[in-house]
Amino acid sequence: MANYNKVLLMGNLTRDIELRTLPQSNTSVANVGLAVNRRWRTPEGEQREETTFVDCDAFGKTAEMMSQYLRKGRPVFIEGRLKLDEWTDKESGQKRSKLKVVIETFSFIDSKPAGEGGGGGGGSYSAGRAAPSGPSAPASSGPYKSVGEEDIPF
Repeated sequence: MANYNKVLLMGNLTRDIELRTLPQSNTSVANVGLAVNRRWRTPEGEQREETTFVDCDAFGKTAEMMSQYLRKGRPVFIEGRLKLDEWTDKESGQKRSKLKVVIETFSFIDSKPAGEGGGGGGGSYSAGRAAPSGPSAPASSGPYKSVGEEDIPF
């Protein structure tokens, strides 16, 4: 039987990204909160909206890039996989679990300049690539070239 675990989400960050480093492997880990809105109209014509809050984790260069360029409230598109974390509560001794998304790649959604919290365009970043693709790289970061609004085709 084949298995497939892929998550695609677009929403706004609910808080600034919390970046930490794992002590044994020295790997960067980012804790990301994402709010995803759903709007629909009822059969009676009433407009409704619901918000789903999703906890996500990013690792390595992806975690570092997200922490550097994204802030609370910024829109982002993420691709990843579901992961079930399980542990025993120290106080009650009960088994606990939480479903999270492990971020594999992400894309900037808006076009705010890097100095205003990141992004700079609709580019994306994957830890498997050497650098962000498209106009997402900020002008001040080394080998990346600056891209102005007039260079964006939409």
